[in-house]
Amino acid sequence: MIVYSASKAEFVEHVKFNSIEKLIEEALYKKLRRRTGKSEVQSWKNSLQYMFNILTDESIPASAGVAVEYNIPLTSRRVDFILTGKDGSRNDTAIIVELKQWSTAQVTEKDAIVKTFLNGGVRETNHPSYQAWSYSALIEDYNETVRDEHIGLRPCAYLHNMDCGAAVNDPRYSEHTDKAPVFINSDAKKLSDFLKRYIKYGDSDDIMYRIEHGVIKPSKTLADSLASMLQGNREFILLDEQKLVYETALELAEKGRKKPKQTLIVKGGPGTGKSVVAVNLLVEATNRAMLAQFVSKNAAPREVFKTRLTGTMRKTHIDNLFRGSGGYTETDNNRFDLLVVDEAHRLNEKSGLYGNLGENQIKELINSSKVSVFFIDEDQRVTLSDIGTIGEIRDFARKLGSEVTVMELASQFRCNGSDGYLAWVDNVLQIRETANTTLERIDYDFRVFDDPNELREVIGKKNRRANKARLVAGYCWDWNSKKDPEAYDIAFPEHGFKARWNLDKHGSKWLIAEDSISEIGCIHTCQGLELEYVGVILGDDFLIRDGIAVTDATSVPSG
Repeated sequence: MIVYSASKAEFVEHVKFNSIEKLIEEALYKKLRRRTGKSEVQSWKNSLQYMFNILTDESIPASAGVAVEYNIPLTSRRVDFILTGKDGSRNDTAIIVELKQWSTAQVTEKDAIVKTFLNGGVRETNHPSYQAWSYSALIEDYNETVRDEHIGLRPCAYLHNMDCGAAVNDPRYSEHTDKAPVFINSDAKKLSDFLKRYIKYGDSDDIMYRIEHGVIKPSKTLADSLASMLQGNREFILLDEQKLVYETALELAEKGRKKPKQTLIVKGGPGTGKSVVAVNLLVEATNRAMLAQFVSKNAAPREVFKTRLTGTMRKTHIDNLFRGSGGYTETDNNRFDLLVVDEAHRLNEKSGLYGNLGENQIKELINSSKVSVFFIDEDQRVTLSDIGTIGEIRDFARKLGSEVTVMELASQFRCNGSDGYLAWVDNVLQIRETANTTLERIDYDFRVFDDPNELREVIGKKNRRANKARLVAGYCWDWNSKKDPEAYDIAFPEHGFKARWNLDKHGSKWLIAEDSISEIGCIHTCQGLELEYVGVILGDDFLIRDGIAVTDATSVPSG
């Protein structure tokens, strides 16, 4: 969907007579039935004035096409500005321009991430070049018309309020600026030359219309790329009942392409391989030209699986295949062929930063896809806002006309003896009474340490083998180091022990970052991820009082 489209000549006239932002505002209301704030209207006026200055160059054809606010299918993302026409060889071309109001930026140690002033404070966000390129890659990966009709996409970014481009052009971002050059205020002529290099003739073939109404279907290149990532990767090999669940899900996916809708609920405890099946389903569904996405509430599983699939910590074109559970509040009914929902017990009712969007994530996920697969373990709900239950999924599926199938993953694959170990944990924590009252004959390395330094030393040694050991803790300590990198968070003065929560620079990838062994992760954010050894630091939230296991919520920081 495009909010505004015109020829270059018409666009120039609209800006010249100071009406462009009003036209866009009216078009937005007409097409989406929503009003926009004054700040966004002012942003349009400001940014499009700068684009007007660029496009007054007479060498850019008057019949070139201009599109503003193009909504990329399958996402809530909008491309700010597109210029269409033909290059010197008469090939159809669309230049994607990401417009930013930023006046300053700072480099970070994260791939394709910068800091700038947003929403009242300095925050991390995607580098504009990566953003422009990712939009281009997304369109190419999913728009069959763009691929079959060989419409060339050329991304770039224009930060028209920025006077110094040292940060955004820092060499560490060269991989992204090479794909999508970034221009600042003083680069107006460079941007004009960039546009003229690829748009020499006007748009005589309705290029933007063809893009907007293109057939949405994943590319073979994307499918082949995903398949090659799985091939030979032992972490994603399916075993026993995992294979049965996988094949059943695919059978339902094919059935759901027609009617009625299908919902598959897969029950499974820790270590049963729910996430392994989920990733395999995503890959095979994409290989079958289905529109599919992997969904989880927490970012950590998404980031870790992307990294393990690609073998790189860098951002790639498969990012859009992994989405947060709150991204479907406005998705059309049956827009996707398959949504694979990992850790479904962590789903929330409302979405958005302030919990003010949508109605219910379970309802929205089932509504958005012909087939939805929920991997769930009701015993792993963590907070009061976690609403994911088998009953809730069944109820919404019934209301939305979806047939329900329930399966279970019972076998533990995470480590030897873990069935017995989990039963022992349930018994010792007084969750339920089991026959496993001791760890005898259970092949599981379990130790209790009185000194946290000894625990840290053991975990450090275990990590040297394969970088798969980490320290975690319950959230009983404030995250002081988030604001002050020199501060410590978790401290036991009586043992001379102090440590920091996982550093901000690692983000959701702290569990696999090579240098994060000294950090401590929160048990809530690492849920669903695999480690060989875990050292758990218990805080004051868990006590044994008169032989009874009790929890104390007052020890948890309010922030």
